[in-house]
Amino acid sequence: MGMRMSQHQLRGIGLGTVAIVLGGLGLGADAPTQTIDAGGLKFQAPAAWKSTPPSNRMRRAELKVAPAEGDSEPAELVVTAFPGGAGTVEENLKRWQGQFKDDAGNPPQIESKEIRIKDAKVTRAETAGRYSAMQFPGQPKQPDRPKYRLLGAIVQTEKADYYLKMVGPDKTMQAARPDFDRLIASISTGNP
Repeated sequence: MGMRMSQHQLRGIGLGTVAIVLGGLGLGADAPTQTIDAGGLKFQAPAAWKSTPPSNRMRRAELKVAPAEGDSEPAELVVTAFPGGAGTVEENLKRWQGQFKDDAGNPPQIESKEIRIKDAKVTRAETAGRYSAMQFPGQPKQPDRPKYRLLGAIVQTEKADYYLKMVGPDKTMQAARPDFDRLIASISTGNP
């Protein structure tokens, strides 16, 4: 991909176009970040991910990721924490997997791997398919969403287990995957 442009060509485009072109080159590692404190779990997230106040008491943090070109909805990252955990890692992976269906109506494969960070054990997970959000009493029924993806992480600490669940349209999630992995690498629990 040739990116050489003459000064004449550069004068003809605005700075916004240059930013879009540079952003499309995968320069996310150098993008500005924000520190998110999810009640005992801190991490760096891209500054472009919009942090909003948690919508309920179970949630420690919520972030929205703007849709990628071709997607009409944003992705959402939700961080929850449970002192003492909320079941085993395997049970939680199965729960996440069960929220998706493949073309035949079966739960798709869920990929998971264990990652060691300096002060916690993290299980990173990923799956994709037709997404059916968990339904809670009193909430309106959510429609099934085709071509969705989940990027998740379960962070096990001495005080609590944290669940980072990011779900959104496939293109948006594929574009956000490197930032999600950098986010995981930046996690700190404050424990030595």
